[in-house]
Amino acid sequence: MSSINIALIGVGNCASSLVQGLSHYRDGANDTVGLMHWDLGGYRPSDIKVVAAWDVDKRKVGLDVADAIFAKPNCTAIFCGTIEATGAKVMMGRVLDGVAEHMEDYTDDRTFIVANEAEMTKEEIVATLRAANVDVLMNYLPVGSQAASEFYAECALEAGVAFVNNIPVFIASDPEWADRFTAAGVPIIGDDIKAQLGATIVHRVLTDLFAKRGVKLERTYQLNTGGNTDFLNMSNHLRLASKKISKTEAVQSVAAERLHDENVHIGPSDYVPWQNDNKVCFLRMEGSMFGGVPMNLELRLSVEDSPNSAGVAIDMIRCAKLAKDRGMSGPIDAASAYFCKHPRTQMTDDVAAGAVEEFIAVH
Repeated sequence: MSSINIALIGVGNCASSLVQGLSHYRDGANDTVGLMHWDLGGYRPSDIKVVAAWDVDKRKVGLDVADAIFAKPNCTAIFCGTIEATGAKVMMGRVLDGVAEHMEDYTDDRTFIVANEAEMTKEEIVATLRAANVDVLMNYLPVGSQAASEFYAECALEAGVAFVNNIPVFIASDPEWADRFTAAGVPIIGDDIKAQLGATIVHRVLTDLFAKRGVKLERTYQLNTGGNTDFLNMSNHLRLASKKISKTEAVQSVAAERLHDENVHIGPSDYVPWQNDNKVCFLRMEGSMFGGVPMNLELRLSVEDSPNSAGVAIDMIRCAKLAKDRGMSGPIDAASAYFCKHPRTQMTDDVAAGAVEEFIAVH
């Protein structure tokens, strides 16, 4: 099989974990614990190559991606500290709405410092994607970056590059954007990546379990705290609208009956700096069992946030490349439903898992 050339929009914690993972799982380096698929349609993690990247932080722009992933304000776990140079230097991207104003109120180690460099034009970015033979463009912009995400989606369309939307800005699930990707012959997977074993997937599985076991779910909350730039960015609740919709709909879509809005609360709760990239989820579910007898469930989940998404991202990249190889276009529904919180077509996770395996098996 050929290699898969990827480009990164944003070189933050999630990109850091992805790049570290590509090195960690190179052929023969380590066992395959942590991967859902070692071989996916003939592609292995070592086939994925980073060939281009954009960011706006002055501590990253101009560095090789292998060095930029360890620059501040990144604070995720370093599980593979020695990364070979990729040959891809981080380029100055477009700021647009990618940096929230309140981020200026925090210390340099915690926030973004926008580089004083000329932002690349759409024409320059498209030319770069084509020159680097990019197969898949990965969107890792901060939550709330609607205009910036749409800008890079436009670049992917024009360059004919598959788009993976890891954030809760609705593109793959938006009918107009879905139609545009279909018409352009370009595949897209999204929206909003679902972690390997994170708050959303656990909440979904338990909600589905309630439904399948005849337990009526009456009210629930999911509160999350963390100390990375994602949580700092989301401390401005004006940037949370699509995030709350994405996370809430992920749970509502598998409930036996949709809960009234006042009985479901799901979303980031607070920014706790000392947690760094550790995310803590507090989950409560209340319901009625046999005979109307009440019950409740409480769960506390602690995970390193960014590595929790990286293995999923590796599968999304390979599914996007398979779709591109097969001449598919528009939203790839099976992959989007299994790997994302807000796909165009929602499925329960067991159904989505089967759909992905069928997608991979097609020759």
